[in-house]
Amino acid sequence: MNIGEAALRSGVSAKMVRHYESLGLLPAVARTDSGYRQYGDKEVHTLRFVRRARELGFSMAEIAELLKLWQNRRRASGDVKRIALTHVADLDRRIAEMTAMRRTLEHLAHCCYGDQRPDCPILDGLAQA
Repeated sequence: MNIGEAALRSGVSAKMVRHYESLGLLPAVARTDSGYRQYGDKEVHTLRFVRRARELGFSMAEIAELLKLWQNRRRASGDVKRIALTHVADLDRRIAEMTAMRRTLEHLAHCCYGDQRPDCPILDGLAQA
């Protein structure tokens, strides 16, 4: 199948298919005499794997590592679990940071009258070091 069909079947845009191939997440595929890429079910399955990993927020480096483990039938599931739990810890950290940002912004917005006066606690809060 051509790149458009592979993109459609995998739920990944043709641009991202090329990008993943350039990063080495997808091996180089055969080409027709005219130079068009030819994809098979295996590549579509790999693209779906990458798409799902991206939906879960894994980095490209983590996805590369997960792909290697997925393709290695002699892998240790503990290696996969380690990557997943490291990612969960990173998500927890980012959620905590975003929650703190939200609280700060809510507090600043609550303190602001939001009227015609020039004084603004939000801008004052942003100006603080």
